Amino acid sequence: MANTTPAHPTVATPGPAPAPGPAPAPGSAPRGAAPSAPRTLLLAQLSNSVGDGAFYVTSALYFTGVVGLSAAQVGAGLAVAWAVGSPAGVPLGALADRRGPRGVSVLLALVTAAAVACFLVIGSFPAFLAAAIVYACAQSGLAAARQALLAGLVAPAGRTAVLARLQAVLNAGLAVGAALGGIALHAGTRGAYLAVLALDAAGFLLCALLLARLPAPAPRAASPSRDASAAAVLRDRPYVVLTLLNALMLLRMPVLSLALPLWIVQRTAAPGWTASALFVLDTVAVTLFQVRAARSVTGLETAAGAVRGAGAVMLAACAVFALTALPGLGAGPAVAVLVLGAVLLVVAEMRHAAGSWQLGLGLAPADRVGQYQGFYGAGVPVARALGPLVVTTLLIGGGPVGWLLLGGVFVLAAAATGPVARRAARTRNAHA
Repeated sequence: MANTTPAHPTVATPGPAPAPGPAPAPGSAPRGAAPSAPRTLLLAQLSNSVGDGAFYVTSALYFTGVVGLSAAQVGAGLAVAWAVGSPAGVPLGALADRRGPRGVSVLLALVTAAAVACFLVIGSFPAFLAAAIVYACAQSGLAAARQALLAGLVAPAGRTAVLARLQAVLNAGLAVGAALGGIALHAGTRGAYLAVLALDAAGFLLCALLLARLPAPAPRAASPSRDASAAAVLRDRPYVVLTLLNALMLLRMPVLSLALPLWIVQRTAAPGWTASALFVLDTVAVTLFQVRAARSVTGLETAAGAVRGAGAVMLAACAVFALTALPGLGAGPAVAVLVLGAVLLVVAEMRHAAGSWQLGLGLAPADRVGQYQGFYGAGVPVARALGPLVVTTLLIGGGPVGWLLLGGVFVLAAAATGPVARRAARTRNAHA
């Protein structure tokens, strides 16, 4: 249950933001930027991702075994929470645009920490649902506000590289946290589970403290010629289509976490542990190589090219996975083919991520980064919610043909991304 965000209680409230000055020249550092800002953002990312990693691997057993909820209640509660929380990223992102992204990020990280702390004391389904809704809303808003904060502190030419480093740190933190969560699972005691929740809450508090130390970018004045409403992004058709295409590309997420484990057990001769090995391979590869994979993505055209290439590689990965259902393919060869497919999948994942970050941030109006990122980021929970149904129906039900159909979806969505992004850029220039 989560995204990637931060906050802190004892930090002084920032004073009134200075009046915004002229927009920075392309490629130059925004006003208020600090050379140490990327390092602080990385530390903030690490501080909450370790706790999140521990929480992810233990939360289901905590809510069912300690709190006493049923698995159905936990699943339904999380579905409702994210259905409410995902759209909340748009108005909360707009709030960050108006009030300044640093203060809003700190506030939302504090709310996230408080929501996690509430999980320590809940004892009923209504309490769980209320805490989960607050958590999901705060996480969605925090993700948008943090993107706006990054945009205010890092020059446009350097944003994709910083985002790649943040993704690598995120994966490393989640891996460390998952190992700590494994210790709690081994202990299996109420105290061990509570310690994990306390760690996650403390991680968001530390994250907030770190974010509060960053310079405060001035809120951007809205362009007189631009729609000033809080739902302006919904009327930006090219950006809406771009978000939908990105959500289709994000269907790759349940492929690794859900579809492949089922496929390996039901359709191949490979041992069940192969699914875990492929997940570790993906996590380690992203940690080590995401920064390198993002270096060539520096603008709209290179970003569109990265996404287009990612779609082609995803199709190749799907075709390779389909081969593992061939009759007579033994366990050893099946494992080898699965590893090849996983390598292709992680290459596509890293290239798509780099291109997606550049497009999502680069095509957002400078005065509405938070609102636009809140909308763009909603593709992640949508893919998480609908993806399992789509991929299991296609792959487990359709077999090898289903893999090829899914690969075709990736290729078509990736190919359409470039033209839509160029149209969005023309729209942006026409209203500049």
